[in-house]
Amino acid sequence: MTAGWGWGWKNAGVVGRVVYRVMTVCTGNICRSPMAEIVLRDRFEAAGLGGLVTVDSSGVSDEEHGNPVDRRARSVLAAHGYATGDGHRAHRITPTELATRDLILPATAQHARALRRQAPAEVADRIVLLRRFDPAAPLVGPGEPEHPLDIDDPWYGGMQDFEDCLAQVEAAADGIVEHVRAALAARDA
Repeated sequence: MTAGWGWGWKNAGVVGRVVYRVMTVCTGNICRSPMAEIVLRDRFEAAGLGGLVTVDSSGVSDEEHGNPVDRRARSVLAAHGYATGDGHRAHRITPTELATRDLILPATAQHARALRRQAPAEVADRIVLLRRFDPAAPLVGPGEPEHPLDIDDPWYGGMQDFEDCLAQVEAAADGIVEHVRAALAARDA
């Protein structure tokens, strides 16, 4: 991730430890975003940041409202040693969630556009495609179409599509952890 994205925003009302809030976003909040949420929680915990960073997920649509993580996503997560999202219930992102997250990670350019349309101006720079943190992802410059960074929706495919989705999320996860670590260090400076 290149410098200059500038996430200097702090959560209001946090007493004691600074909490950095990350939200992953897809369409219905049953496949990509809960998979990314689970992977990122695991990575933040492994990096010793679990007590400082919270991760949750949502969708841009309410079509899956109340549904659990897709069974195929759960199966792939379990096969790779991750939690499976027990208790997860899909929901659409709210204006409050959008305004209070330090980093919002949409799965596709379409999700990013939808979120940026809803977001107040001061939030727009916190909306960054998840795969921008994958060092092997295509380079997309400012103002260029972001769709080459899309994580395809596995819901329409088979198990391999869910495996591919997980691999793309995992490829970006370490970059996200390092970005958040740097943001937390900058807050402490």
